[in-house]
Amino acid sequence: MTEVKKASKFEKIAARCWNLLNEGKPFTPIFVVGTFLLFHISHFGEGSFWSACFISFMLVLPLLAVYYLYDYPLFLRNYLWLPFVVYLIVFQTVNVSLLLFALGLYFFFTVFFWGTLYYHLRIGTSWLNFTRFWKLVLKNSDSTSGNAQEQLPKFLLILSVWNYYLDTGSLDKVNWTMLLIFYAGIFIYTMILHRNLFDWKPKPIETYTSNIEVPKKAINEKVIVIVIDGMRKDRFEEAHTPYLDYLRKNGTEFTKMETVYPARTVVCFSSMFTGTYPFEHGIKSNMVWKLGVRTESIFDSLRKIGKKGKMLAVAHLVDSFGTDVETFTAVMKNDVVDFKIMEKARQIMDEQNPDLFIVQLISTDQTGHSRGVLYDEYIQKIQEADKHVQSFIEYLQTRGQAENATFIICADHGQADGIGGHGHLDEGERIVPFFMYGPSIKKGEIVETKHSLVSMAPTLSYLLGAPYPSHSRGPVLMEAMEESSK
Repeated sequence: MTEVKKASKFEKIAARCWNLLNEGKPFTPIFVVGTFLLFHISHFGEGSFWSACFISFMLVLPLLAVYYLYDYPLFLRNYLWLPFVVYLIVFQTVNVSLLLFALGLYFFFTVFFWGTLYYHLRIGTSWLNFTRFWKLVLKNSDSTSGNAQEQLPKFLLILSVWNYYLDTGSLDKVNWTMLLIFYAGIFIYTMILHRNLFDWKPKPIETYTSNIEVPKKAINEKVIVIVIDGMRKDRFEEAHTPYLDYLRKNGTEFTKMETVYPARTVVCFSSMFTGTYPFEHGIKSNMVWKLGVRTESIFDSLRKIGKKGKMLAVAHLVDSFGTDVETFTAVMKNDVVDFKIMEKARQIMDEQNPDLFIVQLISTDQTGHSRGVLYDEYIQKIQEADKHVQSFIEYLQTRGQAENATFIICADHGQADGIGGHGHLDEGERIVPFFMYGPSIKKGEIVETKHSLVSMAPTLSYLLGAPYPSHSRGPVLMEAMEESSK
C-alpha cells in the first residue's frame, strides 16, 4: 500500500488564503480595491492621488459594508442591478474604461486563472477547460467569486461610486445630501428584500435533541460514515451504482434529507457533526476566521465515554475539527484522488481502528466545480465512488470490522448548474442522498418525511451510546432503527 500524502501546513494555509478569493464575501472588496489601484497605477507617483484615493475610498466603505453583510443569495441577485441603474440616473457619469477593465479582469480571474490554470495545477483538468468554464461562471448560483450574476452588479456599482468621488477631488465638493439619500435607499432596499423575499432558507429546529434518550449500552461497535462530497441526488439516481443501490435497498433511505444553509462544505460538515446550525457552531462559510466549532462535536461526545472518532478529509475541515481530522492532500489528479483516499482509509482502520470513522470522497464535487454537473464526467465520478465504497466495505468485512457496524452514505450538499454551484440552496443542492445500512438498521425502509443533516450527530451518539453533543438540535433518526435497537 502506497503512503497517501497528508495536507502539509503550507497547503492548509494556502487553502485559507485561497478562500479569500474564492468565497464571495471577501472577494468583492479585495477585487474592487485591486482593480481600482491597477487601473490608476499611472498616478501612483502623485501625492495628490493617494489623498484623493483614500478620501474617496472612505466614502464607499458603507457600500462595501452593506454588500459584505448582505450577499444577495440566489433569487435576490437580480435585484442588485437596480442600485446601479439608480446610480446612472442620479450621478449621470460612469468611467467606461474602468468598468471594461474590471470586467476583463474578472473574467480573466474566474475563467482562465481559476477555471483553467488553478484546476489544471491542482486536479489535472485540461488546459482547454476555459472553453466550458465561462458558461459555468455565467450560470453559477453559489456564494463564491465565480457567481457572475452576483459579483458583476456589485463591483460595477462600487467602482463607479469610488471613481466618481475620486474625480470630485475634495470633500468640500461632495453633495452629502445626495450621497446619504443614495446609501440610505440601498440599505432600506436591501433590508426589505432580505426580510420579505429571502424565504427559502430552511427553518432551524428550535429545541435540542430530545426525541429519545441515549441507550445505556451502545447499539453498534462501530459507525462508518462515507460522505460523497457534492453528490447531487437526481444525478445519483441517473448513475449506474449497483453497490450503493444494494445498500439503500437493504437498509433505510431518507428521500428528503435537507442540507443546511449556506450549503458550503465546511459549514455542512460542521452542522452534521455538531448537530446544530451556523448561528450556534460559528462556521458560516468555507472562509473560517476563527478556527474550531464553538459547540461540542460528536468527537467530544465520544471522548466522554472513552471512545474514539476520526475524520479523513481535506485540509478545510481542520478549521472546524482540528486534530480529529486526518488530512489528505487535495493537490492530486482528480482521476486518482478518491482511490488514494480509500487507501488511506484502510490504513487508518488497520492502525487506529476508531469507533466512528468519517471519510470524505471529493472527486465528484471537484468534477462538478471544474466541469459542471450536467455532463457525463460528473455521472462517471459518482459511478467510481460506488466502486470505492464497495471495495472499502468489503475490505472491512474480510477483517471482521463490519459485523456490528452501521454504515451511513450521504452527501453534504448537492450541486446546481454552473461550476457545480452550492451555497445558496438551489433545488439541485438542497435535498441530498442519505441512507443507512447495518444489522441494527431496518431493511427496505423508505422514509419520506423531511429531515435535516443536523440529525447526523445525535444519530451517531445514539448508535454508539455517547451523550448528545451540547447543542445538538436534530432528532435521532429513529425511523431507521430496528425494534431491537430502540
